[in-house]
Amino acid sequence: MDICQSGFRQQHSTETAQVRVFNDIFLALDSGFHVVLVLLDLSAAFDTIDHDILITRLHTWAGISGTALDWFRSYFCNRSARVMLDSCSSESQPLRWGVPQGSILGPLLFNLYILPLGAIFRKHAVSYHLYADDCQIYFSFKPTQSTKVLSDCILEVKQWLADNFLHLNVSKTDLIVFSPNSITATQQPDLNYLSPNVSSVISNLGVKMDQALKMDAQVNNTVKSCFYQLRHISKLKHILSVRLLKSVVHTFITSRLDYSNSCLYGISKAALSRLQLVQNSAARLLTGADRRQHISPILKSLHWLPVQFRINFKIMLLTYKSLNHQAPPYLCELVHYYNPPRALRSEDKLLLAVPNARLKSRGERAFSVCAPKLWNALPLLVRLAPTASIFKSRLKTHYFNLAYTT
Repeated sequence: MDICQSGFRQQHSTETAQVRVFNDIFLALDSGFHVVLVLLDLSAAFDTIDHDILITRLHTWAGISGTALDWFRSYFCNRSARVMLDSCSSESQPLRWGVPQGSILGPLLFNLYILPLGAIFRKHAVSYHLYADDCQIYFSFKPTQSTKVLSDCILEVKQWLADNFLHLNVSKTDLIVFSPNSITATQQPDLNYLSPNVSSVISNLGVKMDQALKMDAQVNNTVKSCFYQLRHISKLKHILSVRLLKSVVHTFITSRLDYSNSCLYGISKAALSRLQLVQNSAARLLTGADRRQHISPILKSLHWLPVQFRINFKIMLLTYKSLNHQAPPYLCELVHYYNPPRALRSEDKLLLAVPNARLKSRGERAFSVCAPKLWNALPLLVRLAPTASIFKSRLKTHYFNLAYTT
């Protein structure tokens, strides 16, 4: 499986994919590069897979042969489908393309089908990440440097997709340009037919990214969605038990606040305050507290960590998993233990090496930079946790004390 494929794989998620992409972009910007991020849109990708090509891919790329290969061939060949409406039914039609929908094997087979894409990206020295059929590629360049490499790569990808009965929807392909400072018209790269697709805000695996990477669009979207849900939940409050109300709040509010929140490290205090206002409103709704009551005792009574600590908590959990090989390899390679040139007492403290970064709004927000800083600030007892569950318990206790101890 491609190391940069995060779709439907154990220990992988949309958030781990986003953390790696954000990390690479922040580091490139910190080094003075511009970055082009392209989100390729594939039309009905799972439905157009060619069975003969898939069989060949399983044999040549995955090393499957003999009876196992015959089993796969019988699994997705000679299938048919029909449409039923009440007592009426259409004639059965053979399914000559695609993988069975709803099956656990479908996503895995698709991941194997597109394995050669990675070779194309590596050939052109273009960074990439995949989440099933969501494909994003990003390329760093100096203002005086040509972006023809990226254009050539996309053209080759488009041709490969056509040869393999997959279609790149150019009109729905999104593109955004990040700059280490302010972008001017003369710094916009020439991307030929993709130039009209340049946006100031794009949605990447459910996270909105703006050109300045302030994450204001993501915060706005989260706040708007959460308050919409809170208004509806408030109408149900009188008919729900406390236990059910808690469950509803966690399902519709907390999940939104926590979604990929590790990418929000380093956002402005104003943006952070807006997210905190959502959590405060949810806490007051749940407890029936008056608006004039101080919020900290309310949050403490619910055992909720404030938003900033929830962000730090997520980053630390990913760090622990990376250090213990419970995370994707592309995250594990971003954090390393500190190896001093001579014996120091800190050797026994499980400290991490902290890479240098120039800009607080760029390099210091990269996972490979902020994670070691946050980790080294943890008590030794927390860092020595033998399991992830014990680590989470100790970490929450530590952050809880920091948040509510005056």
